[in-house]
Amino acid sequence: MALTKVKGSGVEGITNLSNATFLSVNASEVVTLLTSAVINSEGGAVTSNIAQSLTKQWLRFNQDTPAINDSFNVASVTDSSAGAYGVVPTNNWSATSNITASCSAQAEATNANCTQYMSVGTLTTSNLPRNDVENNTGRDAATSCTIVCGELA
Repeated sequence: MALTKVKGSGVEGITNLSNATFLSVNASEVVTLLTSAVINSEGGAVTSNIAQSLTKQWLRFNQDTPAINDSFNVASVTDSSAGAYGVVPTNNWSATSNITASCSAQAEATNANCTQYMSVGTLTTSNLPRNDVENNTGRDAATSCTIVCGELA
């Protein structure tokens, strides 16, 4: 049931004050929470800020093709050289201190004695550079994934 259709005294635990604007619902029934909205942890011991807790960008990218397999908040990917690409967000970041987690699949032909790592270049508010390296050489990965947490502009 949409909140706009709640009748009577409202919803238990939600105050019916004129200044209680932590939640709003527009005519299309889209719900908006304030950036200060919190949720209780599963165990109930702590609270988490909903806006800060969300993953703001993720990408699954095939560098061989190159092609975006799946993504969220990704406008485009620039494939600049072997193993190197930049992720351009749909919505820019407010700062360059975002937390990123990345992984890529290792080439089957080079499984033995392989050293593999990813590095993130200099972040900007509108680009996340990535490098996939195998045995000290940039290489394109069939599956390269990135998740970013941080504040959007």
